[in-house]
Amino acid sequence: MKAMVFAAGLGTRLKPFTDHHPKALAEVCGHPMLGIVIERLKRYGVDEIVVNVHHFADQIIDYLHKNDNFGITIHISDEREFLLDTGGGILHARHWLDGDESFIVHNADILTDFDIDGMVMKSKSNDAMATLLVAERSTKRYLLFDKSDMRMRGWTNIDTGELRPGNLGSIENLDLLAFGGVHVVSPQIFPYLEAFAATIPVQAESVIPKFSIMDFYISLCHQLRFYGYIPASPYSWHDIGKPSSLQAAEEGFNEISL
Repeated sequence: MKAMVFAAGLGTRLKPFTDHHPKALAEVCGHPMLGIVIERLKRYGVDEIVVNVHHFADQIIDYLHKNDNFGITIHISDEREFLLDTGGGILHARHWLDGDESFIVHNADILTDFDIDGMVMKSKSNDAMATLLVAERSTKRYLLFDKSDMRMRGWTNIDTGELRPGNLGSIENLDLLAFGGVHVVSPQIFPYLEAFAATIPVQAESVIPKFSIMDFYISLCHQLRFYGYIPASPYSWHDIGKPSSLQAAEEGFNEISL
């Protein structure tokens, strides 16, 4: 199975660490997050991973080399010249991820131990274009899902009242859930990603435009089968994207099975 790990971000919330290091190498109890995520994906049968790089890219490349790519095939999707965001990043890595089998997308700053196999199986049974890890967690921005089958219907900012897509209407009968930074994606998504990207201006001489995969999901959820997934069993989840949450992850580190 294939996967992509997002490791290119600037990590501005994690300053001052990210003034000199990539966020993906932030450590939880002495273990760099990138290594934790890779080892976890390996346990679920992933044997080929794409890691995108931009901010302090050489440090990530050196880290992977020093660890012999963790005994699997790892490709570097180089975004040093242009940071492409999550949607552009996936499209840029298409030649490695395309094929007949769904792939996992995992943020490098998410520390979690939920059962990925269950998510992959649910995505397959739904014939989903993408399945997103979600939870009932307090935030300002929520994804919206049908209560009956967890199909994605849109997005809202509860502070501003903004709803997307614009023709969504009432959300009274929808569940408001927070995204957890892990998705299972079908390679059938790529033609739609290409068409969506064609509507976005490119930056300078970049061939692929910078865009968020979440913007793509929100814009196309009325047309394509995107679903939310809530694990059946309790699990741990930490976003280590800022110092306070990194500290919380360290305090809960024993809950995570490495």
